[in-house]
Amino acid sequence: MIAIRHRIAALCFLAVFVGYSDRVNMAVASVAMGEALGWTQSRKGVVLSAFFVGYIVSLIPSGWLAMRFGGRRMLPIAVFAWSLCTLVMPFAALDSFAALLAARICLGLAEGALFPSCYDLLGEWIPAAARTRAISVMMSGIPVGQVGGLAAAGWIIERHPWPTVFYVFGAAGFLWLCAWIWATAGVGRDNAPPSHSGEAGPRQSIPWRRLLTRRPIWAVFIALFCGNWGLYFLLSWLPSYFRGAQGLSIANAGLFSAAPWVSAFVMSNAGAYLADAAIARGVSVTRVRKVVLCAGFLGSAGCLLLARDAHSAAGALACLCGATGALSVAWSAYAANYLDLAPRHASFITSIGNTLGTIPGIVGVVVTGWLIDTTGTYASAFALTAALCVIGAVVYCAFGSGRQLE
Repeated sequence: MIAIRHRIAALCFLAVFVGYSDRVNMAVASVAMGEALGWTQSRKGVVLSAFFVGYIVSLIPSGWLAMRFGGRRMLPIAVFAWSLCTLVMPFAALDSFAALLAARICLGLAEGALFPSCYDLLGEWIPAAARTRAISVMMSGIPVGQVGGLAAAGWIIERHPWPTVFYVFGAAGFLWLCAWIWATAGVGRDNAPPSHSGEAGPRQSIPWRRLLTRRPIWAVFIALFCGNWGLYFLLSWLPSYFRGAQGLSIANAGLFSAAPWVSAFVMSNAGAYLADAAIARGVSVTRVRKVVLCAGFLGSAGCLLLARDAHSAAGALACLCGATGALSVAWSAYAANYLDLAPRHASFITSIGNTLGTIPGIVGVVVTGWLIDTTGTYASAFALTAALCVIGAVVYCAFGSGRQLE
């Protein structure tokens, strides 16, 4: 029988996989929808960014609810809600542009509970010595979800009407709910977590001032902001880049857009393994987090600058696989750092950080569309993303920490 904590970790991975598949399917579907409906790149950017409007609004309330009621209650509710929103997306799009934006906003509202719920579950179930790997397993649902979402959406659109994409992906969320019910049957929140995870402690009031005035917390927030700018740029615009700048078909654009996330999956787990191994050998958590983040961010910046001058789809793909893989290595630093700094309040701190980290999803995606329309190329968007990676590395190297604050 698989241990409960392993099942919880696997279900968190699958929830992130489903959530990111539902985010990314619009990046491919919008190519077909935009061609059919005559959207400009700026209007496409508005559609893609609408998700993040709802997402940013729900993050802090979701963090509080996860602490109050527990991730075990919150996560299945969230998956049900966003899967339903995915299923109704075609009906909204065929009704009006405003209805489509409303559906995307509601999708974001539901997905806002994803990471606070997962952090609450992992903080409750996973011992400190295995947390980097557990967080990496959860976070690897991002690239796997994007690989599946991009590749499957492109394949579906080549063979079926675009609404089929949303029906297939919406149904996947309900399959996850069946798996959740089966895997957690009979597990009680109060008596299930093993004793070695008990360091997370009982539910307490949130020390807002003490946490939000500490420089290491803000170093994580800034790193997350910069990393998410790159993540959302790559997530939202790679299909359009390979379709428009490299001249690929929609199906091939989906496949080429998926490949960098294979790199991200491999590199995120390799980075987590090496980080945990270094900590086990006695290297300080602070040093490990800083080295991993700086290597990831600076490597990603270098690859993005090379991608500006790529003259072939294969060359661009190589650069973007490098950029995405390096960026995912940094997850072993800032994504795991919440549990280093504030294990009892990780779900809340996560919700604050993700609120700030969602701004690039709103502003960055729209700015990228504007830059492409204004300049006619993706070069300035690559350069801006690279610059933010450098800024994130400098700030985290100066102020980041792995020492517990509470």
